[in-house]
Amino acid sequence: MNPFLLSAVAAVAVNGAFFAYAAAKKTDVVTDLSYSLSFALVAATFLASGRASGIVALVPAALTVVWAVRLGAYLFGRIRATKVDHRFDGMRENPLKFARFWILQAVAVAVILLPVSSAVAAAERLRVFGAFQLTGAAVWLAGFAFEVVADAQKSAFKKAGNAGFIASGLWKYSRHPNYFGESLLWWGLFVYVAPTLRGALWLAALGPAFITVLLLFISGIPLLEKSADAKYGADPAYVEYKRQTSVFVPLPRRPAIRSS
Repeated sequence: MNPFLLSAVAAVAVNGAFFAYAAAKKTDVVTDLSYSLSFALVAATFLASGRASGIVALVPAALTVVWAVRLGAYLFGRIRATKVDHRFDGMRENPLKFARFWILQAVAVAVILLPVSSAVAAAERLRVFGAFQLTGAAVWLAGFAFEVVADAQKSAFKKAGNAGFIASGLWKYSRHPNYFGESLLWWGLFVYVAPTLRGALWLAALGPAFITVLLLFISGIPLLEKSADAKYGADPAYVEYKRQTSVFVPLPRRPAIRSS
């Protein structure tokens, strides 16, 4: 099957099945699991059926499986502990509103996977592990490391019984280092496949661009910033942390304001 069609069909199938379960149970426990599973299923299918593609062309799919399994396990463990995802308040009991989320998620998965699908589609031109592949893999690894370490630091912070906001580790230099890592690893896969792209295959750039815009302006950072402002907006320490700390890209902190 055409890799782009396979990606779209698998994304719709997985999210459709999980929507049916979630709507029947009026639960949001499986939403993050379905997101990760969609990526893992498509990438694993590429690996299982892509022997003729060659190892170099299948590296993006293999890396995607690693990322999806790790993220899925982390998010599923988190939702099992919290029991509820407040993003879906007012949606669980309304099938039409709830369905809209799953439709958008299926579309997002297919779009974000464009670099991986393109690697399979352009396999004949992706036979050698060259400079672009080495650079892309290194960028992916850096992004993956950022996401894993940031998630681990936040989990440890909460397990220690801290009720406030985290401002240590990677979170000292970015208010959302996990999201930065996720965006970075998808750009790494685009760099990996870039030399093989021709014509319409350049649409693969929409994958990392889409996830970056999604995290920065739509469903990622804006929702978390709004939630944090509601919780800690009256705390001077949080206000100062927010002023000093980059919202996305990890950067040195701005100097503290000295009181006169």
